[in-house]
Amino acid sequence: MSYLDSLTQSEEYRREELIRVIERSVENLTLQELEALYYDMTTKNYINDDPMGDF
Repeated sequence: MSYLDSLTQSEEYRREELIRVIERSVENLTLQELEALYYDMTTKNYINDDPMGDF
C-alpha cells in the first residue's frame, strides 16, 4: 500500500466518522434548531432545495 493510498483511506475514515457524529447530533435537535440549521445551510448553499434534485 502506498502512502497516497493510506492517506486516502485515512481521509475516508475521518469523513465517515464526522458524518456519524453529525448524524447523532442532528437527531437530538428540536424542530426549531433543525429549522435554524436548515436555514443556515441553505443560505450558505450547503443545501440546494432544487425541486429537480440537482445538486
